[in-house]
Amino acid sequence: MSRMNESSGQGGGASGNLGETAAQVGQNIRDLGQQAREAATEQYDQVRQQAQEYYEQGRERAREMQQSLEQYVQEQPVKSLLIAAGVGMLLGILWKRS
Repeated sequence: MSRMNESSGQGGGASGNLGETAAQVGQNIRDLGQQAREAATEQYDQVRQQAQEYYEQGRERAREMQQSLEQYVQEQPVKSLLIAAGVGMLLGILWKRS
């Protein structure tokens, strides 16, 4: 009987170790989740910043193209008018066919 009492005494210790191990595993999983969340947030911020930079570059290019087009129209108004009329006629013909 003394062996049974010893076994059950050891079983309680193993159960305690199992609980501690489970708690450590749970904490490790929470830590990994936090690290993954931080890495994802960092990547998101980088992508968002890069997208913002591309947007600004595109906006600046559009502004430059608008200014150069305005300058071209001011320097050659007749030619610009004829080009616009030709494009309008072409679009009208294409639209009428569809």
